[in-house]
Amino acid sequence: MLKVLQVLDSPSINFLLLIKNELSNFLGDLLIWTILAFILYIVVFYGTRSLFRRLNNEIGILTLNILQTPLPIIFILIFLKIAISNLESLEYLAIIQRLLTAAIILISTYLVSALFTQVVSYYLSQYAEKTEAEWDDVLVPIVKNTLPIIIFLIGSFLFLQTLGIDLTGLWVGFGGVTFVLGFALKDILSNFFSGLVLLIDTPFQFGDVVALKDGSTAVIKSVGIRLTTLYLIESHCDLFLPNAALESEKLINFSRPNPNYYYTITLPIRGDCDPNQAIKIIEEVVLSHPDTLGDLDKKLVAIENFYRVSDRLLDAQDNLLSKKEFGHKRLIAEQKLKIKLAEIKQAMKDLISKIQFLEKEGLDGGEIREIQGYYLDILIKVGFKVISEKPRGKKLLYLKESENMDEDTLISLLRSWYENWQEDPDIIEEDNEVLKVEFDRKIAFLKMRMDKFLQQIVNANNSFLETKLDDYGEELWKWMEDRFQIYAAWQHPKIWMNNVTIGRSGEGTIDLAVKFFIDNVKLEQCQRGNRIRSEVHGEIVRRLRQAYFYR
Repeated sequence: MLKVLQVLDSPSINFLLLIKNELSNFLGDLLIWTILAFILYIVVFYGTRSLFRRLNNEIGILTLNILQTPLPIIFILIFLKIAISNLESLEYLAIIQRLLTAAIILISTYLVSALFTQVVSYYLSQYAEKTEAEWDDVLVPIVKNTLPIIIFLIGSFLFLQTLGIDLTGLWVGFGGVTFVLGFALKDILSNFFSGLVLLIDTPFQFGDVVALKDGSTAVIKSVGIRLTTLYLIESHCDLFLPNAALESEKLINFSRPNPNYYYTITLPIRGDCDPNQAIKIIEEVVLSHPDTLGDLDKKLVAIENFYRVSDRLLDAQDNLLSKKEFGHKRLIAEQKLKIKLAEIKQAMKDLISKIQFLEKEGLDGGEIREIQGYYLDILIKVGFKVISEKPRGKKLLYLKESENMDEDTLISLLRSWYENWQEDPDIIEEDNEVLKVEFDRKIAFLKMRMDKFLQQIVNANNSFLETKLDDYGEELWKWMEDRFQIYAAWQHPKIWMNNVTIGRSGEGTIDLAVKFFIDNVKLEQCQRGNRIRSEVHGEIVRRLRQAYFYR
């Protein structure tokens, strides 16, 4: 009996009892954490997924798909780390805890990187498509490519530090390498920051036509980390220009202040002819071409005299009649669009005047509803309707494009105009996508801006918005006029007398400068302008020769 008591009082029995208690606590905590993890998994990956599907939230569903595997593993490791802390008598407890922490950091680094590259970058890309600024279209890909590297570098340092590796020497070496690389790559860094300056200052947009210092004409395609890519129109090749060189270069942007392109033709005529009659012939030829800009009423009259089927000099052109029919149809569509824009302009002016009158003494609820009614009429003219919803008892208003596109609305007329434009026998297949993208972006931006103004009207009882509401209305109309105006008065064709020379025989020559705009230089692989200039030039020469005016 004494021996048994001695055995029970021995340190080994106490150690076994301690191990038993710790193991019991460990298993109990592990069971509790496992149940909690299971409940959390069901709630997050089944309940939340069902909610996101009902809300048609693509970003939420994508996030859950990425989290589905690594997040449970992280939770299991955290729960295991908490539960194993009860095993205080475990010989290698500190090492195991450190390994678990390192594993959590490693998987978390992968998870953060995956979330950024697939979710955050997707959201940023969607945001960049909805904005009119160009800088975010370039910065988003740059951030997508560089930030994951930074995330993995930080995760690697934390991983090594958790394992107890001394990083002092590594940090010193890293700093030295950074200094050497910064000195060696100073030109690349200069180009990188120059690219950022170009994007922020926005001296051009993608697709703009610019003239370089050497006189060549190019289209801006993209701004990269180090290089800007330009498409040379004349030689049909890409030019890669360092951002720093482009920033310091003097550029002439033919696409500003509007995307239409300006051409000049110099024509010599006889000094003894009537210049006014020659100018009248030239103006008729320029106006009658469907792809030049000018007064729509004059163009509709002139086009009947330009493509004459009975003219034997033009019979060889296969697309003669179709080009004339296309031009007439498109001009009619443009005229309807111009009338609708004038109607909306007057309605916006009336709305702004109404707001200015009502806001003098402050806007009450009834006056705000009155302004909403006026704005609703404008939205109908544009082609939008207001949708009202009450999620969680809160009333929300947003815009939706009207389904009935047969209505006489701005959007339907704009769509008809673009569809007529796509029938142009001169444009190529790729131009249909160019026109479609241009149309879709315009409508998306229009919807975004008009919806923003709607929210400002709804919340006009805010003292700040109340005093700024008329300014927001004027800003909206100015944007619409800039984006949807077909042509301005100053874009009408102009013919000037440049020079008069007298020859030895007494015969004089008058040089006339013919200036005109074309509709869209980006079409036909950026050769549309050259074709139109050639056609206009040839027809002017033919008409002047028939009148014995051409020298």
